[in-house]
Amino acid sequence: MEVATVRMSNDATLPASERRNYSGVLDVVKRVIKEEGVSTLWRGSIPFAQRAALVGVFQVATLDQFKGMYAHYLNQKKNSIPNVFCSAMTSGLIYSIATMPLEASKNRMASQKADKVTGKLPYTSTLQTMRSVAGKDGALALYDGFLPYYLRCGGHTVAMFIAVQLMRDFYTQNMN
Repeated sequence: MEVATVRMSNDATLPASERRNYSGVLDVVKRVIKEEGVSTLWRGSIPFAQRAALVGVFQVATLDQFKGMYAHYLNQKKNSIPNVFCSAMTSGLIYSIATMPLEASKNRMASQKADKVTGKLPYTSTLQTMRSVAGKDGALALYDGFLPYYLRCGGHTVAMFIAVQLMRDFYTQNMN
């Protein structure tokens, strides 16, 4: 379904002559299977999985480090909601910086079209996609759209870790 999401969101940004004009998710799935084959639905799944693994690594591994750092340097009470908020926003920033190139690769791989002459796809792997984009458009092109990406990632990280902290607080206050 990631291919359908990426294609639908990118379609409106294409020149009118290159648009696929999908009517909905089911239309994307039906047309992709019919026109490009069922395996196309998995394009971009490898960078998607790589990104997911790195999210866990950077998000979880850095949160407690930042909670301790903010408690020490900003005199925040460790595990207080302000402490968790600041730490989660910073963890979200770190994970956004680390994973944005994978997100960009996933999106490019999911929305790519085969060359009309050769029939070959421009992107074949995560690393090849990143190298190709960086070589053609510069390394910073892998960070196009960073602010909305960070707002999404940071917001998700804050919501998740504040919810976890509230559940911990509830548990420790009511279950002991």
